[in-house]
Amino acid sequence: MIYIEPELLDKVNTWLTPAFDKQTQDHIKNLIATNPKELKESFYKNLEFGTGGMRGMMGIGTNRINKYTLGKNTQGLSNYLHKSFPGENIKVAIAYDCRHNSNSLAKVVADVFSANRIKVFLFKELRPTPELSFALKHLNCHCGIVLTASHNPPEYNGYKVYWQDGGQLVPPHDNNTIKEIEATDYSKIKFEANDDLIQYIGKDVDDVFINASIINANYTSKEEKDNLTIVFTSLHGTSITIIPETLTHAGYDNLHIVEEQRVPNGDFPTVESPNPEEPAALKMALELAEKVNADIVIGTDPDSDRLGVAVRDFQNNMVLLNGNQTMLMMTEFLLKQWKKDGRIKGKEFIASTIVSTPMMAVLGKAYGVEYKEGLTGFKWIAKMIRDFTELDFIGGGEESFGYMVGDFVRDKDAVTSTLLACEIATLAKSSGSSFYKDLIQLYVDHGFYKERLISLTKKGIEGANEIKQMMIDARNNPLKKVNESKVIRIEDYQLSIAKNIIDNSEEVIDIPKSNVLIYYTEDGSKIALRPSGTEPKIKFYISVNMPLNSIDEFDKTEKLLDHKIDAIVKDMSLN
Repeated sequence: MIYIEPELLDKVNTWLTPAFDKQTQDHIKNLIATNPKELKESFYKNLEFGTGGMRGMMGIGTNRINKYTLGKNTQGLSNYLHKSFPGENIKVAIAYDCRHNSNSLAKVVADVFSANRIKVFLFKELRPTPELSFALKHLNCHCGIVLTASHNPPEYNGYKVYWQDGGQLVPPHDNNTIKEIEATDYSKIKFEANDDLIQYIGKDVDDVFINASIINANYTSKEEKDNLTIVFTSLHGTSITIIPETLTHAGYDNLHIVEEQRVPNGDFPTVESPNPEEPAALKMALELAEKVNADIVIGTDPDSDRLGVAVRDFQNNMVLLNGNQTMLMMTEFLLKQWKKDGRIKGKEFIASTIVSTPMMAVLGKAYGVEYKEGLTGFKWIAKMIRDFTELDFIGGGEESFGYMVGDFVRDKDAVTSTLLACEIATLAKSSGSSFYKDLIQLYVDHGFYKERLISLTKKGIEGANEIKQMMIDARNNPLKKVNESKVIRIEDYQLSIAKNIIDNSEEVIDIPKSNVLIYYTEDGSKIALRPSGTEPKIKFYISVNMPLNSIDEFDKTEKLLDHKIDAIVKDMSLN
């Protein structure tokens, strides 16, 4: 006899009622009989909304992405939309990526919305996440959904929810939506579609989106563009539907696409992980770059909101920039263009996140624009745009390889950012410099900030408990020194308290609570700890800095900073 805990059994039995189809019930009965561990993993909790929405493995159960968990989300969201916009003709937009079941799950979501008297604009084919954010605003929708799991492994999928401003859900709508979802019984999900309320969209929105991207990120002439050679890979994802056309329309003709990775494929057959943060994902693109002598390589993740950029260093070798470096270059480029055009009036801002490089604040000060900082996730930058309408948003990003150019899209946007990266490279080359040289000059001008991310993967129930305990231990026993440098300030975003260790004073952190701890040391180092909101990982973000006197001293100074980070990693036992 297999023992199943009473609470788990109650959840399982719910899924054996007539509200669920026979195939689902048979699958559960088989798990009960043959795989109690998988049964527990599938039902021990409900999937939750994290920094990037709801994301998880596909399969049967409350802790999996499937027709019923997404149906319940959509039913609860439909109920909340009717409460939020009483008497209005509610409209939603839906997009999906290349993952297995994304198109069929998108149709399930569309069906439930339409069954609840909500007009649906459904992309008839896969499209990038930033285009959904744009389409939502363009079509005057109240809400939007993207079916995607970003760069997670093939067995994952996800459900991102966007609100009327084009940004992802933030308070109070996130918590209110969750309450509605939790109050929704599976038997109350309306799966019967009203096809009259479902309208398919595609090229009509593509054209407007591409035009908007070009307006927001195009700064060089056709003659200058003709000197740049680009290699691009979509890593089997959605960006192939938009980015090549955007670059061509902007005037880039020397574009080479990695053909082996052109066709969308949820198995991502040519890479271990479709994550442009990892050098291995861009291996084929880098090989093509050597064949065609490319100036720049760009790869995007499956839903085209993140991008990885590689450029040639002083030895003419291709090097992959990290997310902080790409963000700094894009921000400085935009600041320089805005200043050149006389658009900086003292009522502008740039933005980033608490775990990204502190150098963003330095850049803002240098150009006389306000710098705003929020929690991890672009939904908080989108909220800043909505909250500070008196300020013009120039651009912003975060360390995890995402960037947002202007406010016409309210999420990280690899489409427009790809064009912007090419513009930076084009202008640098036409000026006798290079993307890489301009980056090093940035460090000379503003200080050399070097970052490294350490991620520890902890899977399953045991892993989640281990991550939870690591954060508890860090709070109960805060570090006093890191690599022999005294900790002088600790920011606890779960308690909303920043403590000055030198004088024991405290101040309130005026941003939403989050499970993040940040240590600042006497020598200027910064170490942030946070559990991932979308993956079974705990992340450690390390930042160190020192002056860079000249470009010639870059290699020597970088080695010193790398050695300093290595010492911090060893001191904190992260290796």
